[in-house]
Amino acid sequence: MAHSAFAQTVNDVPLKEIDVDYIQIIGTGRTLSTKVNVEIDFGQETKSVSFKNGTNIKDEKGRNMKFNSMMDALNFMSANGFSFQFAYTMNDEKDKAVYYILKKNK
Repeated sequence: MAHSAFAQTVNDVPLKEIDVDYIQIIGTGRTLSTKVNVEIDFGQETKSVSFKNGTNIKDEKGRNMKFNSMMDALNFMSANGFSFQFAYTMNDEKDKAVYYILKKNK
């Protein structure tokens, strides 16, 4: 796997310390790239005026993490204690997004 499971955060909360039963990861294509943008929604109140800044996965240096595909992101989340439940897609005029619902392993 390309990502280590050390010190990644969402909205300054370490992934392994997110205290919820379910989360949603949202994947969208990146302009001029084969990689995907991945955001996490666990019902958090964001610390930023821009909601998007509070949903990105950050690495140990505070940079947005990049994933090769949604499967790369799913494997990363599995390594951080989450299990896949189901997925769905939504299309609007501009974007197509893939939503994965994950459950935290207890």
